[in-house]
Amino acid sequence: MAYKDEYRASIDSPEAFWADKAKQLDWYKPSKNILSTDEHGIQHWFADGELNTCHLALDFHVENGRADQTALIYDSPVTSQQQKFTYIELRDAVSQCAGMLRQCGVSKGDRVILYLPMIPEAVISMLACARIGAVHSVVFGGFAAPELAQRLDDATPVVVLTASCGIEINRIIDYKQIVDAAFDIATHKPSVCVVLQRPQLTVPMAEGRDIDWEHALESAESVDCVPVRGSDPLYILYTSGTTGKPKGVVRENGGHAVAMKYSMTSIYAVEPGDVYWAASDVGWVVGHSYIVYGPLIHGCTTVLYEGKPVMTPDAGAFWRVISQHRVKALFTAPTAFRAIRKEDPEGQLTRKYDLSCLTTLFAAGERLDPPTYEWLKETFGVPVLDHWWQTETGWAIAANMYGLEKMPVKSGSSTMPVPGFNIEILDESGTQLDNNQQGFIALKLPLPPSCLTTIWGDVDRFKHQYLETYPGYFTTGDGGYFDDDGYLFIMGRVDDVINVAGHRLSTGEMEEVVGRHPMVAECAVIGRHDQLKGQLPVGFVVLKNTEDVAPDQIIEQVIALVREDIGAVAAFKEAFVVARLPKTRSGKILRKTLRAMVDGENYVIPSTIEDPTALDEIKALF
Repeated sequence: MAYKDEYRASIDSPEAFWADKAKQLDWYKPSKNILSTDEHGIQHWFADGELNTCHLALDFHVENGRADQTALIYDSPVTSQQQKFTYIELRDAVSQCAGMLRQCGVSKGDRVILYLPMIPEAVISMLACARIGAVHSVVFGGFAAPELAQRLDDATPVVVLTASCGIEINRIIDYKQIVDAAFDIATHKPSVCVVLQRPQLTVPMAEGRDIDWEHALESAESVDCVPVRGSDPLYILYTSGTTGKPKGVVRENGGHAVAMKYSMTSIYAVEPGDVYWAASDVGWVVGHSYIVYGPLIHGCTTVLYEGKPVMTPDAGAFWRVISQHRVKALFTAPTAFRAIRKEDPEGQLTRKYDLSCLTTLFAAGERLDPPTYEWLKETFGVPVLDHWWQTETGWAIAANMYGLEKMPVKSGSSTMPVPGFNIEILDESGTQLDNNQQGFIALKLPLPPSCLTTIWGDVDRFKHQYLETYPGYFTTGDGGYFDDDGYLFIMGRVDDVINVAGHRLSTGEMEEVVGRHPMVAECAVIGRHDQLKGQLPVGFVVLKNTEDVAPDQIIEQVIALVREDIGAVAAFKEAFVVARLPKTRSGKILRKTLRAMVDGENYVIPSTIEDPTALDEIKALF
């Protein structure tokens, strides 16, 4: 079997396996030391090789026959705009943007923060940073000013790139106002902020700091690609941590490019010239890997969509994009499919469009629930393929390797480990469990290319969080099991990170925000199951003094606090005032029991519980 042979080779001889895959790329200097270990004991792929990711994504194709092929399709139903860039047009736009960054004082190794909506300038800016060896950090536009300020302080960027606004279905979001507020909060204040004025909103500029994007481009000179080492960082992408402090996942150039190229054929079964669409956001890892880098390195046409799966204008929005642009493979989060199904349960809107071009549907970011899987399968009649991965890995850990071998699909499973990922299920002591026994999912070292090699500026936190729980393994933070056929089933997080519509968010961070309210004595935030978004946060609040206090008013205020500090992306809309929180005698809040209770699952009341009536009060709410 093709998959088993490929997988076995990747585990038995990882260096030989990935050295062979690396030959598919146009290196300036191929790596001789395929896998090396640094002074911290951290392993790196292709550290001594030299390449440039922008060259692989653009210049290589321009020089090898794809100059006039469409590289990027921008489709924006919220602005009624469409724009196409050929490979040579995109290369020229990126080259000039890179010159603008140079003009703003950005050099190799410097960080650049991008706070941009889903517009071509977002893709262009990412590639422009890669072109000159700068390290980009894209911040999702749904994050509020305090979240952006944290990232400014951690990444210490030289420049911030932003736009005047983002556009939602029925409102305009003033991005510049959020950026200004973040500058006020942050300790590190970059000297330059480049602002793209969109016609939907013109914003005031801060004198001496803000530069108009279009004016800056006019005076910029095009620049060539700068060679970087394989171990040089390509980007930092922040993800929620259990402490509330975001973790800056560092992705290196060499291993990332090799994994992206390999995955496009082996997992997604697309060829150069095919149209590939990841319906995500560039602020998330899916957007990095499969809107920008993966498809372009592979020579595909990629789609950048500024809109929603519904209401832009209806639940047929995705099918219109697929039909119009002849998309071969669609990849999005199950939440999007659930939203479409809710609006169009019979799939009638699919009949308006010619979808004969579509060969596969891919889902990730959260568990693909069986009802949604069955609906997709019946509605489209094409393979519906779930796969599991994390921001930390940058690509799939387990998948149906459709480009290698079309494996049978099992509803609820992400199929089998991707070559390079040696997955084991461990108990709390680190002992490997048998099939059908649920435990902690761990990845035996070495990790394959593209996985994070550190947390930005904090290698000790990286080692403590990921490598020390089970020596010799990377801890994923997810639980699950293998069945007797070797299929992997993911059962969800084992820490306080919840998955809201494919966005990983820390309930611990939400608790910190809620706990800052002057009337809140203590609180707990857990994730409850939601049919549409997978999980939604729900809060339980104990007040300091109930006299002359309107509980409903306090709840409104703590909900507003979370929205202000973390952003609308948290979807924190439900909280309850309770007399006490259920705890053990040692003072530990029984969050696991609360989660089971609100989801209607079976649970056992621990013998160590301090006051069982606390659970009774919460149970009565549900």
